[in-house]
Amino acid sequence: MSILEGILIKNGLLTAFALIGVTMLVSYWASEKLTRGRLHGSAIAILIGLLMAVLAGGKNGISDIPMLSGVGLMGGAMLRDFAIVATAFGVRLEEFIKSGVIGIVSLFLGLFVSFFAGGAVAFAFGYRDAVSITTIGAGAATYIVGPVTGGAIGASSEVIALSIAAGLVKAIAVMIATPFLAKAIGLNNPRAAMIFGGLMGTNSGVMAGLAATDPKLVPYGAMTATFYTGLGCLLGPSVVFMIARALF
Repeated sequence: MSILEGILIKNGLLTAFALIGVTMLVSYWASEKLTRGRLHGSAIAILIGLLMAVLAGGKNGISDIPMLSGVGLMGGAMLRDFAIVATAFGVRLEEFIKSGVIGIVSLFLGLFVSFFAGGAVAFAFGYRDAVSITTIGAGAATYIVGPVTGGAIGASSEVIALSIAAGLVKAIAVMIATPFLAKAIGLNNPRAAMIFGGLMGTNSGVMAGLAATDPKLVPYGAMTATFYTGLGCLLGPSVVFMIARALF
């Protein structure tokens, strides 16, 4: 066991990828067998991850366990930002323009409504400084935009954690609700999927929700959701923060 532990510690990042891979296998199996695909595997995986963090306790969750220290690197800012850039480079601007004016409007509308809603909740819970309000508002956009914005404007770790929590709640809500609301909102064609991705923004939530609705719609929703994330990372620490400073 000591030899195995030493190997896992020395190859921490590989161990983290293996752990996440097993978690995803279990999550997608549970999604298919227990919920018949109505609750997407990504949502179950997030819930398992949160449960593991709670059970592990400590300051950094399961990454405080020496054998699983690589999870801290895998889930850290470096790979997160790399994933954002890599995903953004995979999007073709001309394809997004095909969605027309309504696609662009949905993108900005979805972003600013999320920023405003998250900021309003932060204000209601006693936060009065522009940094905290902007960071939590950015988290309401997505759990990626929140920490990127918070890190750029100097938010505390507690506020950044709240922004991530807000984004996770939104992502899980979108994952679960999309298949049930798809028919009512006419989410049955590529154009509607692009508009939906622009309004909701949360990449994991949109892709998981569309996958459970109609897998053919996933690329279209993912495209505008990716633009949403990139645009949010640009506007959060700049335009939105300046507006918040002017108001507070």
